[in-house]
Amino acid sequence: MSRTPDVSVVIPTCDRPDLVTRAVRSALAQSVREIEVLVVVDGADADTQAALAGVEDPRLRVLPLPERGGAPNARNVGVRAARGRWTALLDDDDEWLPRKLETQLALAATASVPLPIVGSRLVNRTPRAEFVLPRRLPEPGEPICEYLTVRRGLFHGDGFIQTSTIMAPTELLRRVPFTVGLRRQQELDWTLRALAHDDVALLIAPEPLVLWHQDEDRPRISLSSPWEAQWEWLRASRPLLTPKAYAAIAMSIVASMAATTRSLTVFRMLLADARRNGRPSAVDYLTYLQIWLITPQLRHAVRDRILDRRRRRPVASARPAAVVDRVLTAQVPPVGAPPAWDRRP
Repeated sequence: MSRTPDVSVVIPTCDRPDLVTRAVRSALAQSVREIEVLVVVDGADADTQAALAGVEDPRLRVLPLPERGGAPNARNVGVRAARGRWTALLDDDDEWLPRKLETQLALAATASVPLPIVGSRLVNRTPRAEFVLPRRLPEPGEPICEYLTVRRGLFHGDGFIQTSTIMAPTELLRRVPFTVGLRRQQELDWTLRALAHDDVALLIAPEPLVLWHQDEDRPRISLSSPWEAQWEWLRASRPLLTPKAYAAIAMSIVASMAATTRSLTVFRMLLADARRNGRPSAVDYLTYLQIWLITPQLRHAVRDRILDRRRRRPVASARPAAVVDRVLTAQVPPVGAPPAWDRRP
C-alpha cells in the first residue's frame, strides 16, 4: 500500500497457522480501512507462512524472524517496522470486533495528553463460560496501578488490561518497548512503565471490542513461568506501584504461581514481603488464603457461580460480532456500576 496507514496492527505468532489466520482476518475486517497488518513470525515456521500467503490483501505484511525471541521481542520488531501513527496489538489467538479501531480512534481524539494508551473491555471466552472484563472502569483520581491490580472482591477482573485491547501511539511503543524475556504480565509491565511518563494516560472504551479466547486446555508458556521470576519482576517494579498495588500483586499473581510448591516456607516468605513492602487489605489476605488452600479448578467453578457467568453453549462457527452482541446485551454493566489479566504465541 502506498498511503501511510492510520493504524499499524502488530501480531506476533509461532506455530499456530489457523489461529493467526483468524486473527489477521478480524484485523483486515475493521471498519477503519487504512491500516496495515504486520505479522511477526517468531522463528522458522513454514506452515504459518504458507497459511498467511493464502490471505490475499495488500495490507498484510509478514515479517519472519530467523530465530525465536519470544512475544515481547516480536512485538518490538513489529513496532519498529510500523508505518502508522498508531499501533494496535493483537495476539494471534484473539479476534477483534469490526469497529474496534474506529471506536478507539474516536476515544483517542478526546484525550487531554499527547500520548494516550487506549484500551477497551473484552469478552473472555473459556470452555466453561464467557463474560465481560473488566467489570468496572477506573474511578476519578484512582491510581491506575491500583485499578489494574487491587481486588474489591475475591476474584480478579474489577480492573484489567490485556494485550489485544491496547492501541497506542507508535512513538510511545518505540520509546517504551516491551520487556524481552518477561513471560507473564507483559501488558501490565508495559502499561506501568509507559504511564510513568507525564505525557501518557490510559483511556478505556466501555464496550467490549475484543474476543479473548482462553482455551484452558491449551498449554501456555506463561502458566509455567517460575514464580521466582515473577517475584523478581515485582520487586524491580516497586517504584511504579503504590503499597496497595504491590501487596495485591504479591498476594494474588505471584501467589497463584507459588502455591503449586505447597511450601510453607514460600507461603511465609511471600506474605512477609507483601506486609513489608506493601499494604495488604482484608481482601488480599482472603485471596492469599484461598489461592493456597483451594485448587484452581474449584476456584474457577466457585467464581463463575458467584459472578453468575454465562455457561457457554457449543458454537460451530460464531462470527465475533454475533458473539459479542449476545454477551453485551446481558453482561456489560454501565460505566461506574458495581461489579455484576502471556499467552505468548
